[in-house]
Amino acid sequence: MSRKGVGLAAFDRSRLTSASYANHGTALRTTNAQALETQLSVFRSLLQQFAQQHGKEIRSNPSFRAQFARMCTAIGVDFLAASASHEGSGGKGGDSSIWGQLLGRTVNDFYFELAVKVVEVCSDTRGENGGLIEVRKVRELLQLRQEKQMGGGQKEGGGLTEDDVLRAVGTLKPLGSAYSIVKVGSKPYIRSVPKELNTDQSAVLEAVQVLGYVSVSMLMVNLRWARARAKTAVDDLVGEGMLWVDKQAGGEWDYWSPGFMMEGQEGGGLGG
Repeated sequence: MSRKGVGLAAFDRSRLTSASYANHGTALRTTNAQALETQLSVFRSLLQQFAQQHGKEIRSNPSFRAQFARMCTAIGVDFLAASASHEGSGGKGGDSSIWGQLLGRTVNDFYFELAVKVVEVCSDTRGENGGLIEVRKVRELLQLRQEKQMGGGQKEGGGLTEDDVLRAVGTLKPLGSAYSIVKVGSKPYIRSVPKELNTDQSAVLEAVQVLGYVSVSMLMVNLRWARARAKTAVDDLVGEGMLWVDKQAGGEWDYWSPGFMMEGQEGGGLGG
């Protein structure tokens, strides 16, 4: 009987020790979470002070604006969403009213108006690219339009960055639109059609970036695909308008990037 008593006592001590460790671990996690929240609050406060001191530069300088946006993202502050909610709530609320007061509506208007222009560019060029256009190309087209509107003069704000275009597309997400950013290789593209690209289609579009075109045999050799797989991928992209067929190459057909062909024509032809 005595040995049973010792065994039960040891079991009870072990259980108490485990409970003590569990409580200690919970206390440490709580303390760490509170410390992290305090640090984030300090960072947000400093960021608000920075925005108050440099609001004019944030609104007018594209490089400065991009750096500020990256700082916000790093500590989990979405100043666009906050200011938008501020406007939607009539200016009531905590953080939203702070960001609305610090940055004003001009920063939000800039991105929302830019988003409308991005939609216009994507719509105008959809017949050429099937609804998939490189962000760099969108920026170039937007700047050309701005220059024409200004009569060839200097653009207001000193220029437009790819970061501006990306953030403008991001403002369309709450609307449930089909516009999204996809990566083809290492380059960001805007997709303005709801269809998702599968892995094979993405691989073909990445290969097209090298020479501006691909053929079925090129895909078979470089990607080690079967002919049926390569043909299916290019046919799907042709059907979506994302590739154009060149039947005059002699022999095997070539499949060209519409954007590459259009740039070649503007530059005086693909052949030089």
